[in-house]
Amino acid sequence: MSIYSKKQQWKLWLFMAAILIIGASLWYTNTLVNKIAQEERVKVKLWADAIKKKADLVKYTNELFNKIKIDERKKVELWAEATRQLSQDLSDYGFVLKVVSDNTTVPVILTDDHGTVITSRNLDPEKENDKTYLKLQMQAMRAKQEPIEIAIYKGQKNYLYFEDSKLFSELKNNLDDLIKSFISEVAVNSASVPVIYTDSTMKNVIASGNIDSLKIKDSVYLKQTLSLMASQNLPIQVEFGSGGTNFIYYQESTLLTQLKYYPYVMFTIIGLFLLVAYLLFSTARRVEQNQVWVGMAKETAHQLGTPLSSLIAWLEYLRSKGLDPETASEIEKDVKRLETITERFSKIGSVPKLDSVNLVQVLDVAVNYMKLRTSKNVIFSIETGSHKEVYGQLNVPLFEWVIENLIRNAVDAMDGNGSIVITLSDQTQFVYIDIADTGKGIPKSKYKTVFEPGYTTKQRGWGLGLSLTKRIIENYHSGKIFVKSSEIDKGTTFRIVLNK
Repeated sequence: MSIYSKKQQWKLWLFMAAILIIGASLWYTNTLVNKIAQEERVKVKLWADAIKKKADLVKYTNELFNKIKIDERKKVELWAEATRQLSQDLSDYGFVLKVVSDNTTVPVILTDDHGTVITSRNLDPEKENDKTYLKLQMQAMRAKQEPIEIAIYKGQKNYLYFEDSKLFSELKNNLDDLIKSFISEVAVNSASVPVIYTDSTMKNVIASGNIDSLKIKDSVYLKQTLSLMASQNLPIQVEFGSGGTNFIYYQESTLLTQLKYYPYVMFTIIGLFLLVAYLLFSTARRVEQNQVWVGMAKETAHQLGTPLSSLIAWLEYLRSKGLDPETASEIEKDVKRLETITERFSKIGSVPKLDSVNLVQVLDVAVNYMKLRTSKNVIFSIETGSHKEVYGQLNVPLFEWVIENLIRNAVDAMDGNGSIVITLSDQTQFVYIDIADTGKGIPKSKYKTVFEPGYTTKQRGWGLGLSLTKRIIENYHSGKIFVKSSEIDKGTTFRIVLNK
């Protein structure tokens, strides 16, 4: 019993040590992960701040270009007014002529109300007299914006066609490139952060990065993802000064998400490894125990063989010398008993032959044998109901060994005074055999321990009886044996389940 108490204590200490090691590992790993995660969050914050500042810069640049565009429009309108005044009777043309001549950037074409070109400025100097070229320029200018109507003397009208200056067009192209670059940087250069750039409706995706482009085409998935991102980080608002507000949604990087779950994944892997290692160790230990059992059993059978042969010879010799027949008969019974025991030990480790046997008869033989060798204060009874024959798959010598072991343990538990009731139940697929005694009982915590090798409550004995019983029933008969019920100082019931 002490060996199992120590075993349980060692298991407890090892379990506590494992918990401490795992806890320390998780704490240290979690600390490292939190540090890395913090650095990752700082990077994401820096990226978000940089994007915000660049968005403000793009907005400022766009507003500046809009102001330049307005100024150029005013310049053209001023040029048109100067042209109108030149067509009227003025006393001083100096200022007006200066306005007209100072326009060195805005391409303009002045026509009469019939579309005939009167003059042009800031066009290709080599094609200024080419009517086809001028007509194409007028069409291009009209496509962009309507010409300015100039009222001339007595209801006559001129029309002023114009377009953005070359300098402004180049700046506008640079602005467009800047916006495209900004969008590209949001999508591509996002520090491994999943990001979605949407328009003002928050439904149309302008660009995305580090996210499955096929999935975000699904409106339901897009809505759920945007909601998740918004719950983690406030979306960055982007205004380019054109009236609309775009939004940049982003969340923690995939690396950061993986780092969060890393300690738990590691714990699972370690747990699985320990479980597999424990199972392998237990299997190896059981195999080793089985080998010891088989070796011990066969060696015992071998050692019993020689003196048994001698006893048989001596019995025949004593008979020839006139030994009392009754005495010779009893000696012969014990010799046969030794032969049975030797046969039992020899079968350990080999596959025994199972036969369909009448269990009622086998139980009668085993109980009668034990009854003759037990105190008369122990009352035996076998209850089979109305059944005279109940068949099961058995190896008779080994099964009798099981019944004898259980009866012997029951007698010891009752200190040689009490009753043993064996109940046989015939079911559809199985046969149940209950062996009940009125002994000391077994604590519920020991229901499984009693079958372990070495467990015993007696001062004498090796504690191998119930362990051997369990092996015979489960390994050789494919059945089950367990403590069905037990109460301290009231008794115990063991149940055996056999295939029919």
